[in-house]
Amino acid sequence: MCGIVGYIGDKEVLPILIEGLRRESYRGYDSSGVFILKGKEGILVRSVGKLENLEKKLEGIKIEGNIGIGHIRWATHGGVTEDNAHPHFDCKKEVFLVHNGIIENYKELKEKLIEEGHNFTSETDTEVMCHLIEKYFNGNLEETVRKMIKEIRGAYAIAVISKKDPQKIVAARMSSPLLLGINKDEFLVASDPAAILIRTRQVINLDDGEIAVLKPNDFFILKEKPIQLIEWTPEEAEKGGYPHFMLKEIFEEPEAIENAIRGRLIPEEGNVKLGGLENVEDRLREIKRLFLVACGTSFYAAKVGEIMFQEYAGIDAKAEVASEFRYKKQALDENTAAIFISQSGETADTLAALREMKKKGILCLGITNVVGSSQARETDAGVYTRSGPEAAVAATKSFLGQISVLAMMTVFFGRQREMSLVMGKRIVTELAKIPVLAKEVLKKAPEIEKLAKKYKEFKNFWFIGRKYNFPIALEGALKLKEISYLHAEGICGGELKHGSLALVDENFPTVAICPSDSVYDKMVSNIQEVKARNGPVIAVATEGNEEIKKLVDDVIYIPKTLEMLTPMLSVMPLHLFAYYMAVLLGHDVDKPRNLAKSVTVE
Repeated sequence: MCGIVGYIGDKEVLPILIEGLRRESYRGYDSSGVFILKGKEGILVRSVGKLENLEKKLEGIKIEGNIGIGHIRWATHGGVTEDNAHPHFDCKKEVFLVHNGIIENYKELKEKLIEEGHNFTSETDTEVMCHLIEKYFNGNLEETVRKMIKEIRGAYAIAVISKKDPQKIVAARMSSPLLLGINKDEFLVASDPAAILIRTRQVINLDDGEIAVLKPNDFFILKEKPIQLIEWTPEEAEKGGYPHFMLKEIFEEPEAIENAIRGRLIPEEGNVKLGGLENVEDRLREIKRLFLVACGTSFYAAKVGEIMFQEYAGIDAKAEVASEFRYKKQALDENTAAIFISQSGETADTLAALREMKKKGILCLGITNVVGSSQARETDAGVYTRSGPEAAVAATKSFLGQISVLAMMTVFFGRQREMSLVMGKRIVTELAKIPVLAKEVLKKAPEIEKLAKKYKEFKNFWFIGRKYNFPIALEGALKLKEISYLHAEGICGGELKHGSLALVDENFPTVAICPSDSVYDKMVSNIQEVKARNGPVIAVATEGNEEIKKLVDDVIYIPKTLEMLTPMLSVMPLHLFAYYMAVLLGHDVDKPRNLAKSVTVE
């Protein structure tokens, strides 16, 4: 959601800014802009819509310079207009600023600044910062920014350039990700590692309240921070020959599982090695109650983890939606812990819940994909999913990485308690086989594409499942609606007859997730309820189950595995089905309307 890129060095800045913004564009945006400074003269160009529109406006304009900032905006305050696009500026057009986040007290600040004679040209909360810098400017940009941020409340990641103090970019953050790229004779600032990778893999993550100053041959921040190495390569962030990032990432799901479990399974001991939990291992032995807190697709992974922990680890586990969790009165004590799950590690609602729990002294664990993210730094301990970059807005391979980690954490917690060696060995052994089985599922992509062609005219879908596959029904419905814009709902199979069955007819297909597990017979009963009302049924079933063909209209088969691991295989056909439906309907698969990859505002 929104993206920042800034560059200072010895190269022409415009191509670097445009490429950086392009690499961040998966986050979701509706306008874009750049400001480039040469000496004390600058050029500002902004545009509404796709980044290509900005590039067209830039054609024919002679733009030179080695310092610049760029931004892609996803509208929050104010509509989608050129005036509301970033970078924003002050009355004299001497200060130029890009911003991710929300300034909560901007209205009162704006009213005061207008009374003082400042003229605003946008409807955004961001512009108040430009005018505050103009108001307090003392000849030194970083000192003025320091004074400005004392006036504002909320979340921000900013990069600022001033004509009155040229040859520097000042950056600062609070509750919104921002990192520096460090190269020999050049420096970058960005809100996403993907934009840094075009020039360097060496980064420094800014902490809340820190200010960084970038100069042509130098940089400094308020305190020394270790330089880290981004684990992704630029090639990993490209499409690799696939028509869309989403399809590429679905086909990377076996690899995502393999990366998550690599080096962490100990089959002979029926256990796992999770280095990120070792420092709190003794405290974890005393935990009796566990919350799994997340949003969106990550919440559905949490729902799978809830059942895993309850059934195998012997812990009272409960999945909670992050945006509601901190508003509930919870029974908390020293035997309570919480696991926060986020692909980006920057999900605003999840971070807010995390910070609330930390205030109450609760042990906070994390599952995330991004090294150095806010969540990774603020939790007491955690496990990385190692899924690599995920560019499509609709999460796919990161979901599989999260479930892989939750399965391993279940073994970790379970072996601390009453899980037997035999059961530990069984889970770990079966988990090690999942990447190979996942590749078998992907071989069915052509037949799933045919199913999409068959069902593309339908406007409504039920997704039903039970136990471990109820969260997968929710995930399947979410994927279909977020990229194909069709009405889809996930529901527990047993709940169908309690009202929802009224919608079923020949025009309302049901996708039934019914592997051969402990609730298979119950799912068959639910399918029969649908068929009795002439509803078409697509079943996701276990290989070898020929009987199911007599009951449903279409079957997608998945390999047999341990019941707790079936979600890792049953979700893959649903990801493919949603993808092919969206393609057939002509939608922008990687960047669905109204959505953003990283939701960094509440």
